[in-house]
Amino acid sequence: MTIGQPLTSWLSIPLMLALGAPAAAAAELKLAVVAPKSGPFAVLGDQVRQGAALAAGRLSITLVEIDEPCSEGSGKAVAEAVTAADVKAAIGFLCSESLKDGLPLLAQADVPALTLSVRWKGLMEDAIKNGWPLFRLAPNGDQEAAKLSEIILRDWVGEPVALLEDGTIRGRELTEAIRISLEERGLKPAFIDTFRPGQEQQLTLVRRLKTAGVTRAFIGGDRNDVAIIARDAMAEGLSLTLMGGEALKAADDPVPLEDGVLAVGLVEIPEGSSAPALTQEFAAAKIAPDGYTLPAHAAVTILADAWGISSAMGTPVADALVGTTFETSLGPITFGEDHELTANPYRLLQWQGNAFVPAPEKTQ
Repeated sequence: MTIGQPLTSWLSIPLMLALGAPAAAAAELKLAVVAPKSGPFAVLGDQVRQGAALAAGRLSITLVEIDEPCSEGSGKAVAEAVTAADVKAAIGFLCSESLKDGLPLLAQADVPALTLSVRWKGLMEDAIKNGWPLFRLAPNGDQEAAKLSEIILRDWVGEPVALLEDGTIRGRELTEAIRISLEERGLKPAFIDTFRPGQEQQLTLVRRLKTAGVTRAFIGGDRNDVAIIARDAMAEGLSLTLMGGEALKAADDPVPLEDGVLAVGLVEIPEGSSAPALTQEFAAAKIAPDGYTLPAHAAVTILADAWGISSAMGTPVADALVGTTFETSLGPITFGEDHELTANPYRLLQWQGNAFVPAPEKTQ
């Protein structure tokens, strides 16, 4: 809903949702699922299609599958395929190439696009400026650093903190964003360093941390480097809490990650009040709720509710998407006026056994 909607419109939303108006209208709904069908990203496309199909089947929604080549200049053809399918909205869009040239056509056809992946801030800024109906069901480019800074400021105050980065563009930019955020709030790291990635051991770095009295360290690097630093810290008798970014959600190669290593990432289990039922639903369908499966499922249910609201109120689907809280497999989801998630979707995770799991609730 936009701010200019009448007050009675806002008050009627919970009642319509409770009475099932969106679900009834969903029988008339046709959505496009834009995701790769071949190439290196096909496995991600399969996740999108599986999650969308599971939600659509329950809601009697018709899905039209559109291939996403993820190649430069492919956006116009993708948008033409979407509009030719006569759909009310589209989900997926794992690649920025599919959006930057296609959004103007989708805007002309009044077809909202929910990207599950693209985090490029500039694209959303252009969309808002030009009135393109792009919504982001994913973190934006700033939210990873924001969540990491929030956790450090909340949980590590009073501890000697180190910021370490591997010299790559991503590692350096993420670590620098955290440093600036911490220092703006009065927390000056006790130790800042760049380490050489891809080494078989990091004993020299660990010994320097020990000498500096560091007990907490953020590492802007990949999973294997973090695993090696954790292993070498244990060998040196250094009690060191390590935290990394989303890059830690990768395979052990070759050093296994130590239990207790922290990371921020997106939760890949159903959340919210319907989580138990959804877990059973995924299990019955033999679908793992990982990768883009849950976001795709959530996107379809969001659009089903938004379509029901827009049909009842005679407003565009894009208007119904703004400011309404939707109950989804990802938990409650709300898009702001900037078409971004109003809540940072990153969560603090902890490695236990063979998986990252949500850290104890008191640290969320």
